Amino acid sequence: MGISQMGLLRSSCSALCHGPRAASVLRPSAVLTRQISMDTQNLVARLNSSGLLRSQCLIGGKWTEAYDGKTIPVHNPATGDVLVNVPCMGGQETNDAISVAYEAFLSWSKLTAAERSKRLRKWYDLLMANKEELGQIITLEQGKPLKEAIGEVNYGAAFIEFSAEEAKRIYGDIIPSPLADRRLLVLKQPVGVVGAITPWNFPLAMITRKVGPALACGCTVVIKPSELTPLTALAAAELALQAGIPPGAVNVVFGNAPEIGDALLASRQVRKITFTGSTAVGKKLMAGAAQTVKKVSLELGGNAPCIIFDDADLEVAVRGALGTKFRNSGQTCVCANRILVQEGIYEKFAIAFSQAVQSMQVGEGFTEGVVQGPLINEAAVQKVESFVKDAVSKGAKVLLGGKRHSLGMTFYEPTVIGDIKNEMLIARNEVFGPVAPLLRFKTEEEAIRIANDTDAGLAAYVFTENVQRMWRVSEALEYGLVGVNEGLVSTEVAPFGGVKESGLGREGSKYGMDEFLEMKYVCLGNMSSS
Repeated sequence: MGISQMGLLRSSCSALCHGPRAASVLRPSAVLTRQISMDTQNLVARLNSSGLLRSQCLIGGKWTEAYDGKTIPVHNPATGDVLVNVPCMGGQETNDAISVAYEAFLSWSKLTAAERSKRLRKWYDLLMANKEELGQIITLEQGKPLKEAIGEVNYGAAFIEFSAEEAKRIYGDIIPSPLADRRLLVLKQPVGVVGAITPWNFPLAMITRKVGPALACGCTVVIKPSELTPLTALAAAELALQAGIPPGAVNVVFGNAPEIGDALLASRQVRKITFTGSTAVGKKLMAGAAQTVKKVSLELGGNAPCIIFDDADLEVAVRGALGTKFRNSGQTCVCANRILVQEGIYEKFAIAFSQAVQSMQVGEGFTEGVVQGPLINEAAVQKVESFVKDAVSKGAKVLLGGKRHSLGMTFYEPTVIGDIKNEMLIARNEVFGPVAPLLRFKTEEEAIRIANDTDAGLAAYVFTENVQRMWRVSEALEYGLVGVNEGLVSTEVAPFGGVKESGLGREGSKYGMDEFLEMKYVCLGNMSSS
């Protein structure tokens, strides 16, 4: 099954791709009437002069246009400005990127672990030295507040640093042989060329979390970032080249997603697909990878419960729920999608939580004090609206917000909705927006049953002061990550991934390294002293 049959893009490529690129990368698309603002234009010009604002794809160390000259505009979701036009590539360019990645693999995989480690460490140093500029690029194309964007750079760079350190710790094993004249060895070797498909919500961290361990293990990569946020990927790739990562080891292509995905799946030189995105697309990638029996790791959708017991510290619970729900405007796969509150504390929590949400400042990401930016596009806002409408029609009560923000564009008010029932859309599916649904429960057993009543199993959160309950509930929850009295649990040193339909494999930590390695057993015979 090819991605062209999957609808990987919600809009057809013909609607996204334009003809040959305009003379200036700063020129807005002719089909858009809104002109780029002066403030944005000045920032884009500064980033352009720094060399980090790239507007071409990277294939074999060369900055490259689409072969047919077609382009896609990259928008600032907060303003509607067109930042730059970038290539709209397809299968032909992807196949060329795969070819050069394969050639680079033959040499990169032969470098010593220490040498790969040094170059990854240099890449980390460059990411940190340019974190302000990288944060600005993230805010421009993704919309999150600048402080949060710089936080993503710190988080994303940490995966490169960790991978640099782990590159020197990829150990094999020696197995005691049952026969005296044999020696049994286990080697770990790089899997080969990796196709990395990443989303728009964390345009740097979702790349470094995959590319760092891949390179550390000796693999090379073809990255397909989201067409909504390609500029961060290109800036990171530029710094990788500056760090001495050889041409062809890191390639970046984007544009016609179905064609690019088909090429990655069909190629026998690509031996691994790593993907972060929706469960629906992940299933189709998994099916497509079966054609050539590629290794697959998938980080897919979630439906995270946040369980708040009567014995929870109210201040800790409010702060934790606020952090896990509204980070990145609710556009993360580990956001609390259902806040389950025990009936004894429900009213008190609802009031305190709503007050905390009401104090959140919404606006354009470069404005001082803003903690929530826009949603990524109009489709995202319409999805949020439909979920809220469904909940209200079935008896839910809007406690705060519940509509588009007066700022217009794709801004949505931070929202709290009470009296949510498990059959409502918002309790069954990811809202991926700044809407916090509150559900009542009576007993610990009921909370666990509601929490586990989903096909998803990525992240869950528990707030309680009872130590025995912490253990019981953590073990009973069918999720890959559990935060206890903590809403922000992601870190490069711990394994990240889900169970059930939330994915396969793990990213980050020492366990994430194995996703890019093959295990080889070697039997050495005729080892007798004679």
